[in-house]
Amino acid sequence: MGLSEEQKASFAPICPDFVVELRSQSDTLSGLQKKMEEYIDNGALLGLLIDRKNRKVHIYRPKQQPEILDNPETVSCEPILPGFVLRMAKIW
Repeated sequence: MGLSEEQKASFAPICPDFVVELRSQSDTLSGLQKKMEEYIDNGALLGLLIDRKNRKVHIYRPKQQPEILDNPETVSCEPILPGFVLRMAKIW
């Protein structure tokens, strides 16, 4: 289904397959967790919530509880992004 002309002219009701959220100083963790759950509920297949302050990565997938990695060196995005591995050194 394509977008109508009205949808093209404003905010389109679409959801990406892959989402990354990077927590800033002003963000609350609970607010971002809710946002990530909304992405997954609306069709996203993979979401990464990167909490630099606590050096944690929360991985969201449909029909699963979030997986939380503590200070990972890398984060695999398989199978949604085959071969893509996020290296965390520059992000921390």
